[in-house]
Amino acid sequence: MQLPITTPMCFPSIKLPALPLLLRPSPRLASASASGPGSAARRLGLPTPPSVASAMRRRGRRRAAPTPRAAASGGEAAAPDSQEKRAGTDLKTLATRFWKVAAPYWWSEDKTQARLRLAAVFALTLGTTGISVGFNFLGRDFYNALADKDQEKFTQQLLYYLGAFAGGIPFFVLRDYAKETLSLRWRSWMTSYYMKRYFNNRTFYKIQSQSIIDNPDQRINDDLSAFTGTALAFSLTLFNAAVDLISFSNILYGIYPPLFIVLVVYSLGGTAISVVLGKNLVNLNFMQEKKEADFRYGLVRVRENAESIAFYGGEENELQLLLDRFRRAFDNLSELLIASRNLEFFTSGYRYLIQILPAAVVAPMYFSGKIEFGVINQSVSAFNHILSDFSLIVFQFQSISAFSAVIDRLGEFDDLLDGNESSLSSQNDTVDEINIIFKSRSSAVSSNGSLTQSDPCMVLEILNLTLITPRSGNVLITDLTLELKEKDHLLVMGPSGSGKTSLLRALAGLWTSGTGDIIYHVRNSMQLQNANVGSDGPSNMKLEGKEVLQSSKQRRDNGIFFVPQRPYMVLGTLRQQLLYPTWSEDVHHSPNNDAESTDPLPFLSEVSTSEGVGAKPEMPSTAELVRVLEVVRLGYILPRFNGLDSMHDWASVLSLGEQQRLAFARLLLAKPTLVLLDESTSALDEANEAHLYSQIEAAGITYISIGHRKTLHKFHNKALYISKSELADSTLRNWELKPTSQISAEESSPFSS
Repeated sequence: MQLPITTPMCFPSIKLPALPLLLRPSPRLASASASGPGSAARRLGLPTPPSVASAMRRRGRRRAAPTPRAAASGGEAAAPDSQEKRAGTDLKTLATRFWKVAAPYWWSEDKTQARLRLAAVFALTLGTTGISVGFNFLGRDFYNALADKDQEKFTQQLLYYLGAFAGGIPFFVLRDYAKETLSLRWRSWMTSYYMKRYFNNRTFYKIQSQSIIDNPDQRINDDLSAFTGTALAFSLTLFNAAVDLISFSNILYGIYPPLFIVLVVYSLGGTAISVVLGKNLVNLNFMQEKKEADFRYGLVRVRENAESIAFYGGEENELQLLLDRFRRAFDNLSELLIASRNLEFFTSGYRYLIQILPAAVVAPMYFSGKIEFGVINQSVSAFNHILSDFSLIVFQFQSISAFSAVIDRLGEFDDLLDGNESSLSSQNDTVDEINIIFKSRSSAVSSNGSLTQSDPCMVLEILNLTLITPRSGNVLITDLTLELKEKDHLLVMGPSGSGKTSLLRALAGLWTSGTGDIIYHVRNSMQLQNANVGSDGPSNMKLEGKEVLQSSKQRRDNGIFFVPQRPYMVLGTLRQQLLYPTWSEDVHHSPNNDAESTDPLPFLSEVSTSEGVGAKPEMPSTAELVRVLEVVRLGYILPRFNGLDSMHDWASVLSLGEQQRLAFARLLLAKPTLVLLDESTSALDEANEAHLYSQIEAAGITYISIGHRKTLHKFHNKALYISKSELADSTLRNWELKPTSQISAEESSPFSS
């Protein structure tokens, strides 16, 4: 009797029995062949990890968000060819990194919600597996009725199917919804967790300035998203496979034990061959992520520097650089596709060759009348279930290799954030560090906790400071000692490359490579006393190692302010530009105070990365903001941009001179004790420069300036000239300090020839 060709009942994510036409691949395996390596997850009702072939298209559609220069420049972390050949990561290291990245959330402050949601997902997954087993038996009886031409029994089984559909759909839908919401919550927590560590202790600055790793922005955005979704999907896939294996192994072994043994041998052999054929995929996936991120970063740089490129007429150069980066991504992706193709030759044959085996093995039993026709269908269904469970590595090897690259990148990033990166640890072992010490104007807290007297007029002391570059170890300044009191204003001079800006970096705590002490004398002794309450010792007063000036906020709260040559323009309104950085936290948090108690994701609101040690001034009113704009001669921009609450890309719509005046407005509002000015008036005319210096002097602010203009002499009473260290013996003093009144207008260097 020739059997009719029929179509199986279709139910989303439910494992149905195979077709009576056994030469056609089963729904589980046919979808794998048609859809690629991620389809095994879809057959189990899980979200599919992004396939290798679609990765570039997916990232190409993603909008490249604007990145702060300090973070974005991670794309230049290494020379283009520095990681062209990368040694693969061993399985033990991958497992360690996976646990290190995945574990913190499940023991975090959100652990109760996390564990309850995970338990719900596993319970629903267990329910869906039970439904699949039920459908296996329904299918047997359904096809038996069909083969026996028993219309009454067929109608009854059809009604059972419809009832099972109605009862099963909610389980599958709710399982997928619960899984996706848990994945989103996990990603939200991990994003907050990594962002806090990224900004803590100025790690973002160290990564950029020392070129430690590539593309930290991509690791936080793309890799965290891929990790949480894929880790949860694979975990549920393994759980589902384990339950599936136990359930269907009993069925298959009960039908015909030799078929079960053949299945085990076939699947284990296929797994071993897949691992051998795909061993290079992990490294190729890792490099693909890096190269595409480098290309995307290049596009962001063009957008951020559009005007400069247009002025230079550098379009052809930028085009060629971007095309070169894209070609490197293209070449790597070509290798990746070739490796995937070679693996697919085996996996496709593996999927299709197995289709006739279960029917061929049990057919003699059917012909001899020992089993019914429905049992053939049941055995094929059980066989395909177990085959998929045993063959997860075969069917998803490409997805697993892509996930391994994500684990590798996040593990690398996590090690760095923990301070385990060898480049940082070796650096800290080979050089001493500059000590940053805060002292009260009335008393000082020394490193042993004792109080000493302090000059009430003193603002800054630098004692025996030798400054070297963090990575190369070049000496910039040798044995610098100076004092700065109230109403003393210091001008730092010297040729380009002599280390003027590096001195400001050391004063700000950004560079600690070298020896010596930098002592700040702050106004309120209670700030320092309160900072030590509950601490383990005086480390907040004399911070060493990783505790050096734990945040820029700590320095700022003690009245130390910095104004760079190109001010940073935040993403926000004109009001937020003026309040940055002194009142940034108040601006962002004040509207949400009432909602914090009911916030479903409270960890996203905890954005502070440090403890403030000082009481900042009261937030200025709107009238004060308008007045300070008038003081710095920027009042005309209010009508131009429709008031303080308008939002624009301020770095583009304001000229550099306007941005520098806006930075002085921030300074006047913050009223610090000491300000460090790095060529902060370079884009201003002499009249505006003189006006701004007179305003900060009238406000009683002590300032240290870097500049080349001779017009700056009259605004300072001390001058520090630094020569290039290669012009002198590195053990000899390469600086000279003298009153500006002793420097003639024509003198370019205080050093005698």
